[in-house]
Amino acid sequence: MDPSEDWQSSQIDPDVPFHASSRHCHQTWAKTYHSFPELYIQPRTTREIRKIVALAQRCRRRLVIVGCGHSPSDLTCTSAWMVNLDHYNRILNIDKSSNLVTLQAGIRLYELIARLKENGLAMPNLGSIDNQSIAGAFATATHGSSTRHGLLSQSVLSLKIMLADGRELRCAPDEHADLFSAALVSLGALGIITEVVFQAVPAFKIQWSQSLHPLEEIVGDWEKGLWTQTEFTRIWWLPYKKKAVKWRADKTEMEIRLPPLNRWTGVLGFHTYHTLLYISTWFPKILPALESFVLRVQYGFRHDGAHTMAVQEGQSGLLMNCLYSQFVNEWAIPLERGPEALSRLSAWLHGDQETSKIPYDLDGIYVHAPIEVRVTNTSTNPGTRPYLDNTVPSGPTLYLNATLYRPYNTDPPCRKRYYEAFEWLMKELGGRPHWAKNFTTVTKDEFHSMYPRMKDWLRVRSEVDPEGLFVGDWHRRLILPNDQGEVPLRLEEKVSKVEPAKTGGLNWFGQLLAV
Repeated sequence: MDPSEDWQSSQIDPDVPFHASSRHCHQTWAKTYHSFPELYIQPRTTREIRKIVALAQRCRRRLVIVGCGHSPSDLTCTSAWMVNLDHYNRILNIDKSSNLVTLQAGIRLYELIARLKENGLAMPNLGSIDNQSIAGAFATATHGSSTRHGLLSQSVLSLKIMLADGRELRCAPDEHADLFSAALVSLGALGIITEVVFQAVPAFKIQWSQSLHPLEEIVGDWEKGLWTQTEFTRIWWLPYKKKAVKWRADKTEMEIRLPPLNRWTGVLGFHTYHTLLYISTWFPKILPALESFVLRVQYGFRHDGAHTMAVQEGQSGLLMNCLYSQFVNEWAIPLERGPEALSRLSAWLHGDQETSKIPYDLDGIYVHAPIEVRVTNTSTNPGTRPYLDNTVPSGPTLYLNATLYRPYNTDPPCRKRYYEAFEWLMKELGGRPHWAKNFTTVTKDEFHSMYPRMKDWLRVRSEVDPEGLFVGDWHRRLILPNDQGEVPLRLEEKVSKVEPAKTGGLNWFGQLLAV
């Protein structure tokens, strides 16, 4: 810590601890970005968080709040001050009559799941992983896969947020309603979310099954109950084989029955597949043939109609193994546009540019499998809709996720053109990218046209943080307006340099723009 900042910290509430380190290297979960914050701070109390905000204002430092860094973009990169709330993770109250849980916002989902289980409760839905903090999960519009559930934020009934002036405000549908609508997808740019009131449900088990089908069968069942027959459904599409794995689950009272294992679905298969993906970086033409290996290693399937089933606790059965470091480019489109999206993307990947109508050359492009297909439905939610909710407001939403692995932290050669083509198609189908993913071609003007309530979100952001204490290069580049003639906010941070890291990924360096 700079000596002057050490002196400042002793002058602001000297009896309040300031847990800071100056030797932290932050990296995203996928190791796509690395940054080196001047201070890495881990508060344990609300008073400590308030002191951090006051000291950052006095020392003119931007604040970045981070949990597990699961977003593979540069959203959480900073050379200023990074605040991690891993030690601000207590359950404050569980009302067993209503199943309402009050908790500190730094708690990781796996910690919350464990504490809920002790009390016979569970989260109603989950995404693919449980390593995020609760605040980070809903701040980026995290979702699961079910037409009976929406975003994770749908279960947030109220929250408290520490603003740039040190005030901690409670917001809910009936209190500071504008701030609540903005904070449910805050992108870390409004303040520090400190407390959450969350609607839990009674603990449950699920019986799930997964089976292998031709892609045309999946498309043919699209409007015949594919997404509605069970509570949870997701699809993994293998584009070169034109096949898909269908995963379905419903709640059950059956006894636990663990998934079947074989030697390929364990350590041997994991490392063999990782090595083959690494080899494909130089010999990408092997990727179509690798899909058969994927079916055996990840799913244990050899032929159409093959299936497996299991009974698990819901909070483990809904998760999936993300395997390796990866780029993820996920978009939300109307569910009814799904068959067209799959058919046109499939045509493009098989060299039929005329059918796909995608104006990008495929020559030499080979991609990874599977492409993940998920669904939500926020249209039936009577609660608050976040200003930056990327789902379809009038019906179910389909998510297509074009995942590209980074074997041993090596970037795949197809990324640029594949993502340009994929995003072009998603835009034509009325899509919006997931906020925490690796979209590459979306402009600020496009974002503003995609979100009718963007102006409301920007208005609230400007009101609660007029000097940009929580604003970084990602926000300015993609969503903050330029109507001030590119004049930065007093505490705004801008990227100054990005360079390749020796271990893979990119090193990110920033600077404070206004002095």
